[in-house]
Order: sequence, then structure tokens, then C-alpha cells
Amino acid sequence: MSFSERLRELDGHAQAELVRTGELSRGDLLRAAIERIERLDGSLGSVAVTSFDRVLAQADEPDGPHPEERGPLHGVPFLLKDLGPTVAGMEATMGSRFLKGFVPAQGSELTDRFEAAGLRVLGKARTAEFGVLPTTENTAQGATVNPWDHARSAGGSSGGSAAAVAAGLVPVAHANDAGGSIRIPASNCGVFGLKPTRARTPLGPAVGDLMNGLAAEHVVSRSVRDSAAVLDAISGPAPGDPYWAPPVAAGTFARAVAEGPGRRLRIAFSTRAGSGGRLDPACATAVREAAALCAELGHEVVEAEPAVAFTDLVEPFLVLWAAGVSSAISSFALLSGRTPEPGQFEELTWELYEQGRTLSAAGYLLAVSTLQRAARGLAGFYEGEGERQGRGSRRGYDVLLGPVTSEPAPPLGTFSVGTPRQQLTRAVEFCHETPLANLTGQPAMSVPLHWTEAGLPVGVHATGRFGDEATLFALAAQLEQARPWAHRLPGPGHPRMETRSC
Repeated sequence: MSFSERLRELDGHAQAELVRTGELSRGDLLRAAIERIERLDGSLGSVAVTSFDRVLAQADEPDGPHPEERGPLHGVPFLLKDLGPTVAGMEATMGSRFLKGFVPAQGSELTDRFEAAGLRVLGKARTAEFGVLPTTENTAQGATVNPWDHARSAGGSSGGSAAAVAAGLVPVAHANDAGGSIRIPASNCGVFGLKPTRARTPLGPAVGDLMNGLAAEHVVSRSVRDSAAVLDAISGPAPGDPYWAPPVAAGTFARAVAEGPGRRLRIAFSTRAGSGGRLDPACATAVREAAALCAELGHEVVEAEPAVAFTDLVEPFLVLWAAGVSSAISSFALLSGRTPEPGQFEELTWELYEQGRTLSAAGYLLAVSTLQRAARGLAGFYEGEGERQGRGSRRGYDVLLGPVTSEPAPPLGTFSVGTPRQQLTRAVEFCHETPLANLTGQPAMSVPLHWTEAGLPVGVHATGRFGDEATLFALAAQLEQARPWAHRLPGPGHPRMETRSC
């Protein structure tokens, strides 16, 4: 096995440790990651933009603080999703032909925080156009395939990031989530993905709020500890932010991972059908197996579900979604000096853009208030209120387990069939109830605990109380130790993965 191939198996902490001990340099890690991208990504389609010269120039600079003072991910290769945060001087397309060749002059606060944590940006990962669909098959760059089966979707909209991490190109990659775009590709690709609490991480300086708080920024990763370390590094408000998440009760998320829950959690689980009225047996099995594992770990596990269902909130959610897409396109039109035209966009994106432009202020605020009422009702479930089918005392729940999606990774092309409205309906059905955590602002994660008989990963969704990522991280670390997943890696020997040696 080659040197670069061995690094594919390591998470960010393990790679950074090689630098800390002097076994490897930052340049060694970066050059190995570049070699993997050049060798493997031709069959994956996970990378949209590269900036190898920039990052290699940084690798030759002095290494910064004393090794003992550096962060746990110092020197780790990293990809930024091509949607949201920018790097000054690096192309930013948002997955769209409309922005091909657009190079922003200003970077983002979040990018600065990633790099201050020691992560080194090799380039941008592909995304669905403006994050619209739960698959990454944009017409500007082509499809990102699932590393476990190249005929299937990697998920979206952070599919490029999830595929790159699953295939071992990088151990951790930026992702964001306004309706499941961290958790869905994490589930499809068999990696760990946590959407943090609303306003846990900054969105500026370009914006302070996206889609009335639906959107959150973080990463997908091979390990729980990498995810926790990154969130520790990027958390906290930036000057001028309109609101921010409560302080972390555990001190740090890394501490929560190291110490575990420290108590018996009360965990609900549900396998009710989602918006499409169906749930694939593999997804139901994944939830039930996860619930049984939590019980084996000593937690109280109850089959229960909140009265609030995403089925009842699809229309107001789509009002915010259309407004957000329209606002994003209009903002980039101003920044780039370009005029949006229908031929520059995919049909569904353009339809949402046009719908957003015709919304009334009253209609938008009515959708916001409807979703806020539902959010209060759903939050009450965690305090012991509003159960639909609960058993036992109403003492509330620390965590709710459920499916991430209504089915495992679907075939490529699934979301391009029919009219734009039919495509959107199919996407909503696939997302199951995952967008509920965006509506409430609660933290939620996809944990890669199950694989189908055909070898496809199926994540388990877990939602926690508002502001309580620490409990999710602590539980995820327990599950990871009980049923490890990081050793699962496509190729060598995987029939659908390119495995040429270097």
C-alpha cells in the first residue's frame, strides 16, 4: 500500500499527530492529498475548483507556534464547499453556470476560522446548484457519484464534500445545511455529519442570517472527534451578527467527546413515514438497530414521536426556500455585475428564483410565523410535551432518533425527472423529516451505523435540544466506539472505485 493510500484511512487528528511528532511535514500531508485528488477524483467528480499552488506555497512557510500550542488539526488538508463561504481570489460558482469564472475579492469569516484552526484549503467541493436539491448533479460541472456505488447519488447539497471524505481524499470537508444538506450526503456516503444549533457559527461578513435561520455551517468528517474539534474552532458570533447560540455548557465539544454523556440519556425513536408516505425498510432497520444499540449502552429508549410533522409544514418551508434562493441569486448578481437569465440556470433553480421574486412581504412573514409556532411545539417534545404516541412518563427526551432520508442513496438522475415542481416534490419526499431541525434551529446529526446488503451506507438521524450539540457529540462518540465506521473505505478491491497505485 502506498504512503498516500495509508493516509486515506486516517482521520484529521491522526494526520495532524504525524505532523506534531515530526514524522511528516504539512507539505507531506498536502502533497499526498493532492495526489489522491488527481488520481481518484476523475471517477468521483467531488472537486469543483482546485488551488494547489496556493496551499503548497503556504506549506513551505514557517510552521507557526510550537507543536504543543497548535490546534488538533494543524496542517490537515481540507475542502471548502463551493457554496457559501469564499476565499479571496478563488473562483466561487455556487454550482451554477451563472457564476462560472466569478472570483470574489473578499473572503469569509468562516474561512478565516477554518484556516486559523490549522486546516489547509486545497480547493472547493461540488454542490447542487445554489444548494437546491438533495443530490449533487449540477449541469455546470457534472454529477458527483457515490463512492460506494458510482451509479448512485452522493446526496446533496454537500455531496462533493461527503464523497471526498468517504473516499479518503481529505479527512474532513466544509458543508452547510438549510434543509438536510450536511446530514443527507453524510448518510448517503457513510460519513459523520452534524448540523449545529442555529447561529452557532458565523455567516458573515456578506450576510448575518440565511433563510430566516434555516442555514447552518459546519463540516462532514470521518470521525466524531474531528467534527467536534472543528466546531470548537469555528463557533461563536462575529461582530455584527444579529443573534447567536447559547454558550456550550460542556466547556468544549471535544471534552464532550472525550468524557461521553456521563449519565443515562432518555432517547426517543420513531420510524413513521415521511412526506411521501413511505419509508424504505433499510432506513427503518437502521433506526431500530441504533435504538437497540443505545439501550445496550445503558440509555433509556422509548418509541415515541412528536406531534409536529414536516408533512404539515412543507408549503411554508418552501416559501422560505424560494425566498432564500431568489435572494442569493440577486445578491450574487450584484456582486458579480451579471444579470440573471433563465438559460444560465437549471429549471428548478430558475422557478424558485422567479417564485421568490413574486412573494409578498405579508406572505413571507405568515410562513415565518407558521414555522415558528411549529418550532415551539416541536421543542416542547424534548420537554415532555406534545407526544403523539409516547409511552411512560412525559419527562422529555435528550435525543430523538429517526431516518435521515426515506430511502438509501437513489440512482443518479432521480431528481431530474419531470417538471420542476415534480422534481421538488420528489426531493421533499426523499428528505423525510430532516428539515424539521432547520425549522427549529436544533442541532442534529447523521451517524453512519448501518450498511445495506448491497453495501450502501444508511445514516441514522439524531436531533438534540436547542444549544446542546455536546450531548449529540457524546452519544455519537459512544456509538462510534461501540460500532466503528471509519475503517470502512471504498477500494482497494472495491469494484466501483479507481485504485491505481501511485
